[in-house]
Amino acid sequence: MKLWLKKISVILITFMTLGMYIPPNYLDTSAAEKDEVLSKSDSETHTSSTVGVMEREDEAEPPTDGTTDNSQLIASFTEQAAERTAAKLGPRIYPKVEDEFTSNILPVLQQVVHDILTEAGDDKIPYFVITEQSGSGYGERIFNIHDYQTDEDVAKFHVRRDNRPGEGYWFNFHYHLNRDGFEGHYTIGEIYWDKNTPPKWMA
Repeated sequence: MKLWLKKISVILITFMTLGMYIPPNYLDTSAAEKDEVLSKSDSETHTSSTVGVMEREDEAEPPTDGTTDNSQLIASFTEQAAERTAAKLGPRIYPKVEDEFTSNILPVLQQVVHDILTEAGDDKIPYFVITEQSGSGYGERIFNIHDYQTDEDVAKFHVRRDNRPGEGYWFNFHYHLNRDGFEGHYTIGEIYWDKNTPPKWMA
């Protein structure tokens, strides 16, 4: 009998606690009138840093010179690409390959991002975002360039570990493009690690 009493009291306390700590959802009637409520599909899109469209909604008036605005967006994209790649390598790998990364890989990576955005055209750039989710552990993904308007990835940037017999481990930086169904493998560059196994990404 004591067991049932304990179970019932635990259930009652749980319901009371959740009722006190989880506030009820109040609907914002002004948001509904202005059609500002997001649909379920909009809220389930990729977790991404919104460099383009989302930041522009906060501005009072749009800039008059579109090329200047797009060049700022491209600069922001290339900066984010560098940050995401350094974060992907992690604190155990990045300090050991930092010099080679900044001199060999980073300029090519930034040029590739710049070229992809430039080829897309000025009207598409504001709808592009860089996704935040990098693959940890042994996953290759660094970041994707995502078209928010069409809800499709435009390019996928990866880094792979290659264990070459007799040489050791190499980090192969490469990307894939949507225009060929992500089948093509376009090399950015390689960095030699060591004969010992490198740590996991982001470790």
